[in-house]
This record gives sequence, structure tokens and C-alpha cells, in this order.
Amino acid sequence: MNRIKSTYHFLLVVVAMMPCLPSFAQPEIKAQIDARQIVVGDQLRMFIEAKTGKGERLVWATIPDTFNSLEVVEKGKIDTTKQNGTTIYKQRLLITGWDSGMFVIPAFTFTSVPQTGQPYNIVTDSFTLIVQTVPVDTTKPFKPIADIMEVKTTWRDYIWYIVGGLLALGLIAFVVYYFMRNKGVKVPPPPPIQHIETPGEKALRLLFELEQRQLWQRDQVKQYYTELTDILRVYIEERFNTPAMELTTDELLLVAKRHRDMLRHYEDLAMILQTADMAKFAKAQPLPQEHTDAFDNTKKFIEGTKPPVVTENPAKQ
Repeated sequence: MNRIKSTYHFLLVVVAMMPCLPSFAQPEIKAQIDARQIVVGDQLRMFIEAKTGKGERLVWATIPDTFNSLEVVEKGKIDTTKQNGTTIYKQRLLITGWDSGMFVIPAFTFTSVPQTGQPYNIVTDSFTLIVQTVPVDTTKPFKPIADIMEVKTTWRDYIWYIVGGLLALGLIAFVVYYFMRNKGVKVPPPPPIQHIETPGEKALRLLFELEQRQLWQRDQVKQYYTELTDILRVYIEERFNTPAMELTTDELLLVAKRHRDMLRHYEDLAMILQTADMAKFAKAQPLPQEHTDAFDNTKKFIEGTKPPVVTENPAKQ
């Protein structure tokens, strides 16, 4: 009697604890088609629906593009919804056949992966599909091939050709008008290229202007040598890139000794600068011949140190 009583209490405890135990409901997967018989080239729809519980992961079946002479025309996306802890998956397939006969839509295998335990497979049902050819009434005679039908056209069919032709005519008229209007217009010649004086040309021009003013002939000896040496020093600055205006006579002569072109005219340069220093600072009165020699030596120095003029050979053009 005590044993029966103990067994009864144990069963009561088990029944009371059952709601607290986790449920491991197997996923539910079903497939259905909307037709069992189609005509060649026609399509049928196949619907696949799967339901899984909480914590259950479903690996979707691999559906090939063709199977058993049937072709999957379209694979819809897998829609997922959740309802009361249950996840619902849905997918639609469009299937067709191009050969007549009886074919089988195979079963598709899904894999369920629970939170605990080993994964297991779930297989859908397979379906038999009959694909028929288009019925032909053999009692009626063959119809001849129809002739080519002439399609009536209107001006709207040629609207773009008309617009293109009008645009082309307008463009031609504009070009003719433009050239006729500007036929007698003369194009002005390009402005002449202004000659840029070289340092040597500039110095010789200034020497000629100085000579015309006849300063030393009018007892303006200091002014004469000031302008003469300025012309010479500016030429040396521009020709040899030397700050001649800032150098003393001795410093400038030292520079001349180190330069190949100026070294050949060193004596003439020394005579010009020293004579000018005597007239400007020592208030000496050089002789008229010395005035003339200073001018001639300056001109000689400039002409002797000018860079050679390079002219193009017409035969090489």
C-alpha cells in the first residue's frame, strides 16, 4: 500500500512539472502545387511553407534550376514572419515543362538545427505532373501561309524625319547667310610684333642721344661723364648680370678681370672709368681728345661685348 502511495505522489510531481519543461516541437514543412496537369510551356505555382519554434534554426533546401525535364522559371524570395514565438517561412516557385509526358517534382530536403541535440532532416512531399501538348484538330485542312499584310502609315510615323530635315535646312540657310553677310568683311592684319631692344642696342641709342646733346662742348664735363658711365654701367648690368651701378671703379675693374669678354677690353674700360672719376671727383679738366676717346672707347666696349646675333638659315626651313 505504501508503494502504491509513493508511485501516486511521484506521478503527481511529474504532471505538475510538465508545463515547466521546454517543448521541442518538430518544425512543420509542407509543399503544395496549384495544378497537376499543364500544357507545354505553361506554368504552375508551387508553394513551400515552414514553421519552426523558438530557438530552432532552419537551413533552407537547395532548389536546382532544372530537375526531371522540368524548369524552375522563377524563385521567389523567402518571406519570414513571426507569430506567438513561431517563425513562419514562405517561398513561391514557378515551374514549367517543355516536353510532353509525366514528370515528378522531387521532394526537397530541409535541415533543422535545434539549440541542443543533433541536426536532422525534414523532407517535403513529391508531386507527379503531366505535361500535355497543344491539342490539334486533324479533321481540319492545313491553312495556307498568310501573305504579308501592308501596314497603313500616317505622317506621325515620319515626324522625326520631318523634324530632322527642317533642322538641316535651317542650319544650311544659316551657314549660307553668314558667309554671304561676311563675304566683304576684311580681316584686320595682326598687330606688328614690337622689337625689344637688346642691352647693346639700348646702350648705343643712348650714346647717340648723348653725343647729340654736346654736353662737354658746353662746359658740362661732369654731367657728360656721369651720363656716359651710367650708360656703360647699365649695359654691364643687363649684359653680364653684374650689379655694376653699386660697384666702385676698382671693384668693377676686378670683376672685368674675371670675365672673359670684358677682359679683352679691360684697358679701354679702365681708361673710361678712371677719366670719369678724375672729372667727377678730382675736378680735373680732361682734354677734348680725352672726352672723344672716352666716348669712342665706350662705344667700342659695347660693340665688342655684344652677344652675336643668331639668324635662321632660309635653306634649313
